[in-house]
Amino acid sequence: MLQSQSLPLSVDEAESGIELSVLIPVRNEEESVGPLVERICGALKDFGKPWELIIVDDGSTDGTLVNARKEFGREGLDLRIIELQRNFGQAAGLQAGIDAARGRLLATLDGDLQNDPYDIPKMITMLEERQLDLVCGWRKSRQDGLMLRLVPSWIANRLIRKVTGVKVHDYGCGLKLYRTKVVKQVRIMGGMHRFIPAWIASVAPTSRIDEMVVSHHARQFGQSKYGISRTFRVVLDLLSVLFFMSFRHRPGHFFGTIGLIFGGISGLLFLYLFVVKFFLGEDIGTRPMLTIAVMLFVASVQMITTGIVAEMLARPQGNTISYVVRNSYSRDS
Repeated sequence: MLQSQSLPLSVDEAESGIELSVLIPVRNEEESVGPLVERICGALKDFGKPWELIIVDDGSTDGTLVNARKEFGREGLDLRIIELQRNFGQAAGLQAGIDAARGRLLATLDGDLQNDPYDIPKMITMLEERQLDLVCGWRKSRQDGLMLRLVPSWIANRLIRKVTGVKVHDYGCGLKLYRTKVVKQVRIMGGMHRFIPAWIASVAPTSRIDEMVVSHHARQFGQSKYGISRTFRVVLDLLSVLFFMSFRHRPGHFFGTIGLIFGGISGLLFLYLFVVKFFLGEDIGTRPMLTIAVMLFVASVQMITTGIVAEMLARPQGNTISYVVRNSYSRDS
């Protein structure tokens, strides 16, 4: 899952002097990693400010790591490579890179050469001019197969937009640009990398999230790691997202509402059985309705008490704060 936090940043981007971190999580992209680094260097050759490249190898079993380490010899490139102990998944790879990022801004892109690094400078301009916290890439003209990539992506994006309310056309695009201090306020776990724009909206106004049409190229090497099955996983993940976005700070409302509904139905059944027993004189001891009423009553009590426990666990304890300050201003500032 992905959860917000209010801890101070582990790295002060202002002190690092690095303006931009470029993050690439890769797995089994041995033929793509070298050309991709070449393209990134070409795209940022006129950037004019210090930047770094972070490659996270997520348990590759081919020559990806070896080819990535060859790029240490590239002149003028501030490169860091993070090798994960095994394959933890794309979400973990992104989180490892986000934790290591020192730049004021953070750009992420996939390692398969389908995203175009030359879009990064334009995204930076858009983010700064409009004072955004996140610019999402929109692959409006995707160069992917219809049934295995486009259809699952179309279904998934519509579902995510409907549930989260964040109107981004292309949640699955790996090319995104963040303010590092904002993205470091969330933790990406499980398969929740698909919902990053929605979770950024939990720590920043949706007015600071926008998208930009970006270039998209056909895959040149290797095979896609996604298919039609991804849509079904998205549906399951969406249930978690819906719960955390709506009830993360008030889980008692979620469980309590279900408990009250069960309790109300149980009460109506008991009332009906009371009338049947004492006014009509009928036997109710063997009726299935009595069993159902008792089970609903027990379930109601369990849901309400679960909600109370969840509220106690969700509320800040000790010195934990429940807010994050973006800036502080005074008359002299």
